[in-house]
Amino acid sequence: MTILTGKARIAGITGWPVGHSRSPRLHGYWLERHGIDGAYVPLPIEPANFETAIRGLMAAGFAGVNVTIPHKLAAFALCDTVDDFGRRIGAINTLVFENGRISGRNTDVWGFLSNLRANGVDPAAGPALILGAGGASRAIAAALLELGVRVTIANRTRARADALAAELPGLRVIDWDTRDHALPDNTLLVNTTSLGMAGQPPLQIDLDRAAPGLTVNDIVYVPLETPLLAAARTRGIRRVEGLGMLLHQAVPAFHAWFGVEPVVDDAMRRFVAADLLPA
Repeated sequence: MTILTGKARIAGITGWPVGHSRSPRLHGYWLERHGIDGAYVPLPIEPANFETAIRGLMAAGFAGVNVTIPHKLAAFALCDTVDDFGRRIGAINTLVFENGRISGRNTDVWGFLSNLRANGVDPAAGPALILGAGGASRAIAAALLELGVRVTIANRTRARADALAAELPGLRVIDWDTRDHALPDNTLLVNTTSLGMAGQPPLQIDLDRAAPGLTVNDIVYVPLETPLLAAARTRGIRRVEGLGMLLHQAVPAFHAWFGVEPVVDDAMRRFVAADLLPA
């Protein structure tokens, strides 16, 4: 067990609420594995207190924080500098504190692309259909468009999808009710909605319409196998689960705060996944 000293590097994750986050578990695993004098802690911060709290954490010597719902846009506004993808997307999930300045980064893009590649999927290989138009969808769509992929989006609220397309040139929008009909024209399906998450209704889509070679990626990771991924498995369709995106997006943040670039391997995945399995 690593013992903290007065020189410990401290980081954490802030959201409201934040108790559901598995980030302390995964960062804690890497800190222990590498024997780093540091800690990563959950930081529940109410939206009204966000700016005061973030500046207080920086003043207290924190190395930085991850940012989750509902703070990603507010965090963007606090940054002195923002990386290219964070600026394009308009939201960040990682803050790095250094010399009294706040640097913002969006590592969701890294996490998404790295997770596909780790599962043998080339993100640039073909057209993609994204379901949902929230923050994760924005990051994923921007990443794929940057690679030259033809990207189509469908959202339960059409106006929200249209608004996202207005900000990301080249993004195509279709009605939610036509998502089944779009499957034959795409080689990657990405679910960024909450449908299929524990406590939510399953995502309804007819995978029997899938094009040969389709890959199904569900960024939901509770449960590890969502109804969508189970449906893909029974049809022999390649699938990529969502936990990998969470693990891979943490790599550049950990490196920025603690100076070590960790590895996402099977042992680490099993350790984090064990906390997601039903008792």
